[in-house]
Amino acid sequence: MTHRTHAPALGATVLGYPRIGPDRELKRALEAYWAGRIDAAALHEVAATLRAATWTALRDAGLGSVPSNTFSYYDQVLDTAVLVDALPARYTEGGRPSLDAYFAAARGADSLAPLELTKWFDTNYHYLVPELGPDTVPRLAGRKPVEEFREAAALGITTRPVLLGPVTFLLLSKAAPDAPAGFDRLDLLDAMIDTQVELLAELAAAGAEWVQFDEPAFAADRTPAELDALAHAYRRLGEAERRPSILVAGYHGALGDALGVLAAAPIEAVGLDLVAGRADLTGIASVAGLRQKTLLAGVVDGRNVWRTDLDEALAYCAMLLGIADHVTVGTSAPLLHVPYDLDAETGLDPALRSRLAFARQKVDEVVLLAKALGGADEAAPALEDSRRVLRARDGAATRDQRVRARLESLRPEHGRRADYDVRARGQAERLGLPPLATTTIGSFPQTGGVRRARADRRAGRIDEAEYRRRMRAEIADVIALQEDIGLDVLVHGEPERNDMVQYFAENLEGFLSTEHGWVQSYGSRCVRPPIIHGDVSRPAPMTVEWSSYAQSLTERPVKGMLTGPVTILAWSFVRDDQPLGDTARQVALALRDEIHDLERAGLRIVQVDEPALRELLPLREADRADYLAWAVDSFRLATSGAADSTQIHTHLCYSEFGDVIDAIDALDADVTTIEAARSRMEVLDDLHKIGYRRGVGPGVYDIHSPRVPDEAEVTRLIGAALAAVPGDRLWVNPDCGLKTRGYAEVEPALRAMVSAARARRAQVSG
Repeated sequence: MTHRTHAPALGATVLGYPRIGPDRELKRALEAYWAGRIDAAALHEVAATLRAATWTALRDAGLGSVPSNTFSYYDQVLDTAVLVDALPARYTEGGRPSLDAYFAAARGADSLAPLELTKWFDTNYHYLVPELGPDTVPRLAGRKPVEEFREAAALGITTRPVLLGPVTFLLLSKAAPDAPAGFDRLDLLDAMIDTQVELLAELAAAGAEWVQFDEPAFAADRTPAELDALAHAYRRLGEAERRPSILVAGYHGALGDALGVLAAAPIEAVGLDLVAGRADLTGIASVAGLRQKTLLAGVVDGRNVWRTDLDEALAYCAMLLGIADHVTVGTSAPLLHVPYDLDAETGLDPALRSRLAFARQKVDEVVLLAKALGGADEAAPALEDSRRVLRARDGAATRDQRVRARLESLRPEHGRRADYDVRARGQAERLGLPPLATTTIGSFPQTGGVRRARADRRAGRIDEAEYRRRMRAEIADVIALQEDIGLDVLVHGEPERNDMVQYFAENLEGFLSTEHGWVQSYGSRCVRPPIIHGDVSRPAPMTVEWSSYAQSLTERPVKGMLTGPVTILAWSFVRDDQPLGDTARQVALALRDEIHDLERAGLRIVQVDEPALRELLPLREADRADYLAWAVDSFRLATSGAADSTQIHTHLCYSEFGDVIDAIDALDADVTTIEAARSRMEVLDDLHKIGYRRGVGPGVYDIHSPRVPDEAEVTRLIGAALAAVPGDRLWVNPDCGLKTRGYAEVEPALRAMVSAARARRAQVSG
């Protein structure tokens, strides 16, 4: 069929909404279900209540189009794999109930390892990577989008179902382990499209007027073949005999060449990210085919917490009105990445609070902008308030001249250490570690007692002295356990840390922490990203007391544990009034001072974690060199003040590392520990290709799954690692920190890890 000239109006909207619950209700229900405290019916009831509350709130806020199918029990990519029967058969064998098969793919079960977990584009959200092969036969095996549309319809709300686009789904997938070398995931495209054509017909029959396909993969560089796949997909979907009107949303950056492809497709609307993807505005007037489309102007930032400059947003919308007959207002990305509601933060400084907008407030901004675009007089007071807030921000006390003067005084040598071979000899003499040295990444399980101690201190039920006594007791227990297990390099376990970024934010100037600003990271895992609102400095040591106490309890080396500047930025909401590199260097100086104090306290190893190095990598190749330059420079600025005999570790996890492998090398860390268990040591091939010659610890134990690996499994992974890394440079460690696991899982897993390492060590030494 051809383009529909009389598509129903697409009202002001958001591309998606948080789903974990304003009070993390879904998190609690999921963990209760996994622990066997509630049944599936109770879990479904919580989910239905959250969905109904979201749809009702969005309708009542004044949105003209309310999204549905944005809810997930774990991850929207996994949902799509289940929808099209692309879940590997190992999870469904033996008659496992469908919900348990779903969670087995997400978390593992018994002897089953879960699917690989990796970052969703340049965000801190993690998705589960589908495994596809020539034997995968996509078919419409579920009806979740239709069922949720009907749920909303029963409440009197006609929603817009949101689907992961078929091309993005395939591009985010990976070849199954048994797939032949020549297998191309896009070979499955027509079968995927068939499932979506069938689904569109069912949605149309149910009464859906619009459907949204998300294709964020096209915010990245794409080959001609991939652009052809996009054209083919939306030509077929647009020509489907019976379907709702189609919106294709691109976000996380500019669509680039894909914009022309979508403009030529027989679809009704295209969503533009006009926050991260303003480059699309250059030359958009010459893109043929947009005049007949509805353009969704994504002018409200779906990824940060600052209020929208409404005048600027309206200017972008007005620009589009000269290009397309219909323009509607929306968010730049789904609001999954911001907290629910600023109203819950009652303790914020009023001046700073006036500059913020969480998901609920962003919905209000979308509605207001739509009214202003339509010429409504009622929008005028809000526009003037927006101007007042921006003027106040520009005059706010966000600048610290001492910090800026220190940055100005830096010279190139502040980012360099001695050659690695020189450092390695000094560290080997000082530390005396064996080949295949064993360690953990940093955190140990956060027990109920640890969490109660923090809560009691916040509530005033215990004083600071009692809190510190409890933390020291926990550290002493963790050190004793590690010595008993036989680990070679110990950690203090981080009981005092609520989060690996928030803890530092609470101890640095220029940061703000929220009470209820939870954001989903994966599954039931939520974080509270701090807000960087001013220049960053360190008023006092942050970790020295805890690390030096741990070191006093043992003769074995204890690692000082810090979070790196790139990760602190990536997992915070960052100020938008200066370049990211400037903020990163401010954080780096604070960490440089902390490392100096750790050394003075007797620590011989310091780990500076950068799990977000790949996460912040720009999606377009042309934008990467600048990012990698300041990311590497900030890490080296933080660590290069260390003595040659101090061993600097870093840790990276849950990303595709091939794109940043040269940057990993350029960090110049003495030891890099890296996620590898779920991805079957794939990263070692990348390290081998570039001639990486420093210490490396590929994870041999997947901590994001509750299953406990046995010694044989760990031994196999160590053997795979030894095929790429000499034993004198190979470390043995878990994939990530152990904070989210329980001791019943952690202790046997670590004992298996140490036992396997010792057995292979004997072989290597022999």
